[in-house]
Amino acid sequence: MSGRDLLGIFNLLLVAGVVAAVSYFALTLRPAEYDADTLCIAGIVPPHRVVIIDKTDLYSTQQAGAIERIILTQRDTLTVGERLSLFELDETGRLDDTNQFSLCNPGSGDQVNPLYRNPDRIQARYEALFDAPLQQALADLVVPKDAPQSPILEALAELAQEPSMGQTVPGRRIVLVSDMLQNSDIVSVYGRSRGGVFDRLPPVAETVQAIREEYGMALAGVTLEIHLIERPGWENEQNGEQRSYWTQVFGQLGMAVSWQVLPADTYS
Repeated sequence: MSGRDLLGIFNLLLVAGVVAAVSYFALTLRPAEYDADTLCIAGIVPPHRVVIIDKTDLYSTQQAGAIERIILTQRDTLTVGERLSLFELDETGRLDDTNQFSLCNPGSGDQVNPLYRNPDRIQARYEALFDAPLQQALADLVVPKDAPQSPILEALAELAQEPSMGQTVPGRRIVLVSDMLQNSDIVSVYGRSRGGVFDRLPPVAETVQAIREEYGMALAGVTLEIHLIERPGWENEQNGEQRSYWTQVFGQLGMAVSWQVLPADTYS
């Protein structure tokens, strides 16, 4: 075989290698297909982050601003493809989706591969299809309402039974903004004349059993982040025995729970 033949074979192999490399990168770096309704990556069950605002009692203007910042922080920390949903525990004591906002983050301009997508075009798409509906939902979400019932625990369990938050969903996370002043048939923190929290509330094990009988193990594996709204006259109990009680309940239900406190303010 002549040198010219060897050179020809080498060039053919080189071209074949380049074609294979280009094909590989085209397959691995090309943008995923998205569902038009949810913006979620087609064929994939996305991690799901849910923000619930307890609107069964009033909160201050300063607290409303803090709630809005919490939601925007959740938006800004989403990974591409992660789902964000907004719910409110409304004046009827039921969980209601806010403006039906439940979308996956399609990726902003700085989250996409510029080799295959135009960052400016993607940013415009992100703002129009994801951020604009979020801003619209925020406009109503931070308006407080008053309600006679506050079945917080039951609302969480009902949500965890939804297909989009079921146990097969990865990364289930609930961000709950609430005063945690539960008032339902299972648990009511009111009636302080009957004594302290652990005297007037059902034993932790009894509350856990009541939830399991009604909702099974739906909450097991959920990460719960509570942003506590303090109420005048309740602050010590909210941050003391009530927090201890709820932490035990959530722990026995298989949840990982953390607490933060919203800024206090006078009501306007």
